Amino acid sequence: MTIPQAIIDLYDRYTHGGMDRRTFLDRLSALAGGAPAAAALLPLLRADPARAAIVPPDDPRLATARVTWAGPDGDLAGYLARPAQGGRFAAVIVIHENRGLNPHIEDVTRRMALEGFLALAPDLLSRDGGTPADEDRARAMIGRLDRERTLARLASAIPFLAGHPDGNGRVGAIGFCWGGGMVNALAAAAPDLAAGVAYYGRQMPAEQVPAIRAPLLLHYADHDAGINAGIEAYTAALRAHGKTFEVHTYPGTQHAFNNDTSAARYHPEAAALAWQRTVAFLRRHLAG
Repeated sequence: MTIPQAIIDLYDRYTHGGMDRRTFLDRLSALAGGAPAAAALLPLLRADPARAAIVPPDDPRLATARVTWAGPDGDLAGYLARPAQGGRFAAVIVIHENRGLNPHIEDVTRRMALEGFLALAPDLLSRDGGTPADEDRARAMIGRLDRERTLARLASAIPFLAGHPDGNGRVGAIGFCWGGGMVNALAAAAPDLAAGVAYYGRQMPAEQVPAIRAPLLLHYADHDAGINAGIEAYTAALRAHGKTFEVHTYPGTQHAFNNDTSAARYHPEAAALAWQRTVAFLRRHLAG
């Protein structure tokens, strides 16, 4: 089923804090031709947790654990995965969307571990009781986070992984949507970050670009007006300051094209190509 672009754009405005649920449902009903048609579309627009486990949680190729580490204002919690055979691996922080640390992001963390990385997905709501199952509540909680405090908490994962006995001392980050924006912010705030990959993430202001040291890989969707409006200024600033970066925009894609739990927006070909580029980039810049 092909969902009209206007409906996908409406859902993006809703999920990124542009409107309340009542307004969203009223406008969705108007666009869909009535409440019954809107109700039929909702499961296609929402992420489906039942589709999250591409790599099973008990995959014997992996060792996984719930971990905590010291943050700037108390312990933080996350999900850690690595190859089961042991060794010393480059580390990657996997930064969640504005839905928090959910089964999909845990699955992405396992996928990263299968590529040969020590992968950590922090729950950036862990200081507030943890990510709730209700994604609307999780989005509201993300929206109330203090940005600078959250960035400091996220940065604390770098020394935790750099000193981890299963790590090689080098730490990168990958993030999606809200997490993609946090990758850009972390690259400017944390000089020890060795590489960053941002999927359709908001860009940093040009005046903060000089602080970036990490090489960046930036993935963007074709139809993503709100995010894409900042690409030109960001890449111009990165280029002007001699930063190492790559930019790829994927034709025919929507925001969140990598999220295979969202039937309306997942683009398997683009997701596979972006993942291939991501793994190669991280291996190149995180080699010990």
